[in-house]
Amino acid sequence: MKICVIQPPYSMEYRDAEKCFAKELEYLEACDASLDLIVLPEYCDVPVNTKTAAEYAALCEKYNGVIAAKCAETAKRCHAMLFANYAEKTENGLRNTTHAFDRKGNEVGKYYKAHPAPSEERTAEEGGMALDCAYSRKYCPPTVIEMEGLKFAFLTCYDFYMYEMFPAIARLAPDIIIGCSHQRTDTHEALSIIGKFLCYNTNAYLVRSAVSMGADSPVCGCSMVVSPEGKELLNMKNEVGLGIVEIDVAKKYLKPAGFGGGMKPHWEYINQGRRPYLYRPCGSMMIEDEEHLPYPRVCSHRGFNTIAPENSMPAFGAAVTEGAEEIEFDLWNTKDGELVSIHDPVLDRVSDGKGNVWDYTLAELKQFDFGIRKSEVFRGLRIITFEDILKKLAGTCIMNIHVKIWDFDEREHYYDKIAGLLRQYGAEHHCYMMASNDKSLSEFHALNPDIAICVGWNNEEDPLALPKRAIKIGASKVQLFKGGEHEYFDQSSFDMCKANGILINVFYSDDPEEAKRYMDMGADCILTNDYHRVAQAVKEWKNNQKRPKINE
Repeated sequence: MKICVIQPPYSMEYRDAEKCFAKELEYLEACDASLDLIVLPEYCDVPVNTKTAAEYAALCEKYNGVIAAKCAETAKRCHAMLFANYAEKTENGLRNTTHAFDRKGNEVGKYYKAHPAPSEERTAEEGGMALDCAYSRKYCPPTVIEMEGLKFAFLTCYDFYMYEMFPAIARLAPDIIIGCSHQRTDTHEALSIIGKFLCYNTNAYLVRSAVSMGADSPVCGCSMVVSPEGKELLNMKNEVGLGIVEIDVAKKYLKPAGFGGGMKPHWEYINQGRRPYLYRPCGSMMIEDEEHLPYPRVCSHRGFNTIAPENSMPAFGAAVTEGAEEIEFDLWNTKDGELVSIHDPVLDRVSDGKGNVWDYTLAELKQFDFGIRKSEVFRGLRIITFEDILKKLAGTCIMNIHVKIWDFDEREHYYDKIAGLLRQYGAEHHCYMMASNDKSLSEFHALNPDIAICVGWNNEEDPLALPKRAIKIGASKVQLFKGGEHEYFDQSSFDMCKANGILINVFYSDDPEEAKRYMDMGADCILTNDYHRVAQAVKEWKNNQKRPKINE
């Protein structure tokens, strides 16, 4: 197979756009029928640096259709497969897209950049390109496009740094990885290392096309072809023009699977000993983090406790698999300093034990039955620890963690242990900490400013008390409180929160119509003991609304 990578010149000056784009067209025109595969760099329709979203959009508008037509024409004229990256227009804006053309010039597939760079995601007001990136925050397996019996996988620029993608790509057994790229901050040496590492770990060829930032530039460039064993067959460094090399695409690299072992690809050898539990959660069970998961939400209070014992794994598991965006649970400490999930400080209501939870060690608490009070079906259910919850559910939901021990100044607060466990299981951005004691919240937040905090009700009659407290300590959320039939909030509570950018939980509603009323008032999240019915009501309410959704 004869491969051509095109490396055009790139300018940091916007005024050079016409000149740089003309070079791209010139190089495409120079391609001939001897080629089997042609690859162009990222942003073919934006051939120079842009300082604003408006500049970026203007170049896309000017060159997008031209490059698309030229790529299709070149693929057909040269009877070659061709890959080029230029923006796709969607209903949400412009999207970083690699387009695949077959030898007849037909577009046969697309790859959307899995990891848009921060500059691509930022809004125009924030100085970014304001691209359509919403798709990238939903689970999607690696893209593979098949042509002529060959499997093509993809990495675009920022994707190359996400090494956790490499095993996911490897198991799909691609033949060639297409890399339409820039990577303007990396040295030639670094780009070479990344390319070799990728190929060695995926047993695939890399065909990477980038841009040259000038003959003396130590960064960017390095359009390359790398073999499965990690050998560079081509590296253009700062050259401009066409880089051409022939490969035997059927050739794979096999190595001993350990000393004296059989011959296998490196990734298969690695998978023999891979221990999944050593890595942070990923894949289809992951959801957006606290900052990015859209509102409105429904929080399953103490888990799905209408069908399973509260604060239990069956209750939490049922809520998450039913689709709960959030679960809420409570934390107390045991006599030996373990953190356990139980609502009341006393055991009597939810177990066959007696007395306070802190008067028992964890081992002693494990002797009590925490299922029998709910139903004979749950006989033998044991108390669970904070770590038990994180082991099973980290990253699968947002955790509204009511740290009951923080509500009392005289108790040990376990700030370091709580934060340490969250970080150990990669859940620090999939949670927020709720308490009624502002001193505890402030102290924890000072130590862990990246973990969100939520101000809880503290027996105030004043409907503005919670918003004022949240403003004072810099909390991002409040949890308004309803006790029995009495609501300790009114519309002014919502209005003050909205005016100050504070998100609003309402605790609680088990009545679908009441939940809708709270949504009308401005609630962002409803806590409920009856997850299914309330979630259906909020979904119905959401489908009928025109109001903008926070962070969506």
